[in-house]
Amino acid sequence: MPSSKRKTNFKTLQKFQADYAPRVFTQYESMRTGMRAVVVDQKGPKVLGYFALATEILDDSGSPHTLEHLIFMGSRSYKYKGVLDKLATRAYSSTNAWTATDHTAYTLDTAGWEGFAQILPVYLEHVLLPTLTDAGCYTEVHHVDGTGHDAGVVYSEMQGVQNTQMELMDLRARRLLYPEGVGFRYETGGMMEHLRVLTADRIREFHREMYQPKNLCVVIIGEVDHDNLLEILDGFEDGIFKDIPGPDAPFRRPWIDSKPTPPLKESIVEIVEFPEEDESSGEVLVGFLGPDCNDVTLSSALSILLVYLAGSSVSVLENSLVEKEQAASAVSTSTDERPDSVIWFILSSVATEKLADVEKRFFQLLRETASKPLAMDYMLECIRRQRRQIKFEVESSIYFFSDLVINDFLFGKRDGSTLRSLATLQEYDKLGTWTDTQWRGFLTRWISNAAHVSILGVPSKKLSEKLKADEAARISAQRERLGEEGLKRLKEKLADAKAENDREIPRELLEKFKVPGTESIHFIETTTARSGLARKMGPLSNDIQKIVDLDGRDLPLFIHFEHIPSSFVQINLVLAIGKDFPVQLRPLVGLYLMNFFDTPIMRNGERIEFEKVVAELESDTISYTIGGGANIGNAEVLRLQVQVELDKYETAISWIKTMMWDSIFDEERLRATVSKMLADVPEEKRSGNRMNSAVDSMIHLAPESSSRARSTLVKALHLKRISHLLKSEPQAVIAQLEDIRQLLCRFENFRVLVISDLEKLKRPVSSWEKLTKNLDMRQPLKPLDSRIERLSEAGKKPGNLAYIVPMPTVDSSYSVSTARGPNSYESPELPALMVAIAYLDAVEGPLWSTVRGTGLAYGTYFSREVDSGMIQYRVYRSPDAYKAFAASKKVIEDYISGTTPFEAPALEGAISTIIVSFADEQPSMSSAAQYSFINQVIRGLRKDYNDSMLRKVREVKVEDIRQVLESIVLPVFTPGKSNIVVTCAPGISEGIRKGFEESGYNPEIQPLTFFQDDYGLK
Repeated sequence: MPSSKRKTNFKTLQKFQADYAPRVFTQYESMRTGMRAVVVDQKGPKVLGYFALATEILDDSGSPHTLEHLIFMGSRSYKYKGVLDKLATRAYSSTNAWTATDHTAYTLDTAGWEGFAQILPVYLEHVLLPTLTDAGCYTEVHHVDGTGHDAGVVYSEMQGVQNTQMELMDLRARRLLYPEGVGFRYETGGMMEHLRVLTADRIREFHREMYQPKNLCVVIIGEVDHDNLLEILDGFEDGIFKDIPGPDAPFRRPWIDSKPTPPLKESIVEIVEFPEEDESSGEVLVGFLGPDCNDVTLSSALSILLVYLAGSSVSVLENSLVEKEQAASAVSTSTDERPDSVIWFILSSVATEKLADVEKRFFQLLRETASKPLAMDYMLECIRRQRRQIKFEVESSIYFFSDLVINDFLFGKRDGSTLRSLATLQEYDKLGTWTDTQWRGFLTRWISNAAHVSILGVPSKKLSEKLKADEAARISAQRERLGEEGLKRLKEKLADAKAENDREIPRELLEKFKVPGTESIHFIETTTARSGLARKMGPLSNDIQKIVDLDGRDLPLFIHFEHIPSSFVQINLVLAIGKDFPVQLRPLVGLYLMNFFDTPIMRNGERIEFEKVVAELESDTISYTIGGGANIGNAEVLRLQVQVELDKYETAISWIKTMMWDSIFDEERLRATVSKMLADVPEEKRSGNRMNSAVDSMIHLAPESSSRARSTLVKALHLKRISHLLKSEPQAVIAQLEDIRQLLCRFENFRVLVISDLEKLKRPVSSWEKLTKNLDMRQPLKPLDSRIERLSEAGKKPGNLAYIVPMPTVDSSYSVSTARGPNSYESPELPALMVAIAYLDAVEGPLWSTVRGTGLAYGTYFSREVDSGMIQYRVYRSPDAYKAFAASKKVIEDYISGTTPFEAPALEGAISTIIVSFADEQPSMSSAAQYSFINQVIRGLRKDYNDSMLRKVREVKVEDIRQVLESIVLPVFTPGKSNIVVTCAPGISEGIRKGFEESGYNPEIQPLTFFQDDYGLK
């Protein structure tokens, strides 16, 4: 019987499998429109879509960035703002977008293929056939409101970044690297002065020029039904064919058919000031033009060379400038992949008076390196390690190939040959044969002797004051020019535009798209096994448990195994700190952790210097780290993590033992580490959002909290005094670090998580005898530290504190309000609260429309912290955080009173969002394994907790939601029940204070220094 399957208009350009990972690549091209699609098949619950367009512009108007926002305002067939996101939410999906210098990408992040397939054609129509109305451009891009202030979502976003340190330095560097007429020179986000005069017609013109099918690549990663995909794309093209330029219409491929980048003729060093009250430290940014990104060998050589130069504490630049000379807190590198790639070096936290000298020293070191034989053993190890890391990253991250595929679409060859380079890692074999002469020649040509641009970023209190004064004067002149009548007309114009944008979406349109089933969401299953004290959690019966039982059954160490198909082993050692850990030692734990791997050791009676230690560690591992336990589900514990290949399992355990007990607290190394940590403090204190969270932690957590004790506002004072103590009484500091070692490195503190293929792993249990050999294993296992037991009085009973913290480095405001919430994952109120928050926080949902949609803030969101029994509401980058807070409160009150009814389609979307959140927590095999450990060991839940919670969530009624809104959510906005922290620009602090005061709070304006804590160290 003949097939009824329609013949597709998409041809398969190529299909190939990577030889280093189970990933299959398929590249398609439409024979009608030239649209391209690349599918990367991989297992897992998530399907990721990236709809990328090469976007090139020769001005600072911000047109590329405006489209990133305007696309979501409606399309030819769906002429309603927010309809795409409302449909996506119901289909287990979320949307987002970004604008880079060379492209714009729209993302569709979905749990399962069925939901993805439902939204794909709707999304693509929004991209290629958006409405782009005058009203949409007016509200989303730029307008002047009724008070005479400039506003608009895009404008407000750029207002928050245009005068930051990184933006000012980066833009000036690009102006010097590229001449007029080369698109990489321009600020595609838009400069404020250009956004103020940008017209809707200019935006439409840019869309017509760039947003064509032949300039679009649909990248999809996940479990994809290829036949269904091509059927959808064919149908989509049928519907748009009459509305797009004809296949034979002239088209200039962005970047490739453009004016090429000329080589730099000379090196340039310039000073760029940035606004900052603390003038103690700045930054050095150095840029070079590098090799063609399509040359896989040269691009890989560059990546390896940057690791050799600045990849760790033993690399040339880091070892000299950071570890020994303490001239910077870090040397970091990055590249912009282009036909003439850009090579960036950043020297962080450099003393302002030494910026010029450090820049010169940087180049002196590069030339010295190029002038003498390289450490070829280390270079070869860099090659081997990078190959290991790529294989591991491909296995553990679902996002690995997205940027690589997009970059190939932008700059690669149309015949697909450059994309096919992803099939193999053979370039590393080739680089393994390079001689010292070849490597030094490469270094000389592209970096050490190459023309470059150096930007010395200098902090300036005067500039900070000037920018604020200039802006105030501009607004004042604007108000005067417009006059009372003009401002009134603008207020009316804005109201009319909002009314046009906010036309109600017909319910039948939303309900026409049925909520997909969950059958296509394939959650990853892992197999749990337990050994030692972990067995007390309950018996397990499976093949992996049998493997574990056959090896080292008598070893009491708590080991939790998660079996997945893998070529690697991930070891996590969770360290409980405990109630008995002295408070005065807690701030010093940060130094202990920073020094942990970068320190000398004793081996067989011989001292091994830290450079050799780090080199050996890098040779034996994929990665290693130690820090707080937030990513393992408990911010109050510590986590040591080592990732290795299967045959290095015992080696990794040996390294853990060595670094715990055989490391040496060396005065010189400790001084270098403290210097690095202190140098980072001024930069950390420049972020309004970061300091908002820091102040929040300082007031809600007690000094006994280990995460509080390591925060910036503790480091700022405590570390300065430790630095002085290291000069006057170094043995006193070393004695305290020894105390920390003795308190932490105990058997009763240890819980081990091993993620690997247990069918291949040798001696999974008995290998740990290396670690436990001389330990006292008679003590009972210590309980995991509890965040709820580390709360301050203000954290236990919020309602009496409200702080406004002015920051000169901030142009807007950030706020967090905190009240009490559920403190158990089994709380009967939790399912309804989850639905309520998902409903309120939805893209184009109630709070989005009320706050972001009206320009009151760039974003808002709730967070429920079950571990601390708190619920928080955050306002991000707002011109007035109080107004955003007050508008949000009104939304909650109207739902409680019944003034605003709950919408059934949006409630279905809230359930879908919760399902997506479960998929987001475990998108890959390794993340699913870690999530299983978090649920079972950290939270004490059943492995199938998500299944039971989802059943409860589906049973939530509207009355349940209304009840938790009144009892749990509304207190977040209620004086006497919540605490408030706002960080903001100094010029708006008084207005925000007044707003909160009039609403019933008792706010204080306090500087950041008010919240610093030295933990009694004078």
